[in-house]
Amino acid sequence: MKADILNLEGKKTKSIELPSQFEEEYRPDLIKRAVLAKQSHDRQPYGASPEAGMRHSTFVSKRRRKYRGCYGKGIARTPRKIMSRSGTQMNWVGARAPNTVGGKRAHPPKAEKDWDLKINATERRKALRSAIAATTDKELVKKRGHISATVPIIIENAFESLKKAKEVKEILKKLGLEKELKRSAKKTIRAGKGKGRGRKYVKKKGPLIVMSKKCDLTKAAKNIPGVDLTEVKCLNTELLAPGTHAGRLTIWTEDAIKKMDKEKLFAK
Repeated sequence: MKADILNLEGKKTKSIELPSQFEEEYRPDLIKRAVLAKQSHDRQPYGASPEAGMRHSTFVSKRRRKYRGCYGKGIARTPRKIMSRSGTQMNWVGARAPNTVGGKRAHPPKAEKDWDLKINATERRKALRSAIAATTDKELVKKRGHISATVPIIIENAFESLKKAKEVKEILKKLGLEKELKRSAKKTIRAGKGKGRGRKYVKKKGPLIVMSKKCDLTKAAKNIPGVDLTEVKCLNTELLAPGTHAGRLTIWTEDAIKKMDKEKLFAK
């Protein structure tokens, strides 16, 4: 499969043969599993303290002749802590049980729970190749909501040397992505409680830029709304298929394609 290489003016200069990673069949089932597995590894374990609600002594005997007991008092058998007493008469309050003030939770989340989802290395690599191949499918890219006349977009290596966000925006507009940048710059207010939990706005995913190595472009483009950047060796299914939906609009540099081919990254 051949693709055109564009210069910084958005004009075709030459063609390049895409490596075999771009010829993988489309497997949305594997892509979804790989993305969910990746997200599960990033999940922070949480849970209640084992001592929560248990940090004080409680005692209520059910025996008939125990002076410190509830037998014959006409009270429930709820665990209680003694606040004061006069002879055999106790002044106590319920404690420790889930139905009492300050008591432990009935079935709290356990911090030792394992959230990780498993996926075989072979399946994970196949899913990644499938997501890479999906970036060349114009129908899948359009279905995700991206706006671009050409797919895939491969640009010359001079793109990696840009140092200013303004320059990057101008180049992207010359590549025909002006409407795409406007689309990804919009943000809407989230419905629900998430507004008060640090995620008030919902933003759309824009293009993904894949570079051959760390370069000036990383700092130049990171503040453009919706745009993500990554090295080709750091590619993963979550970047290529946000929300488990493949077909993200991806901009490749010429060296990134050559490096993928030369080092056989993610190959069979």
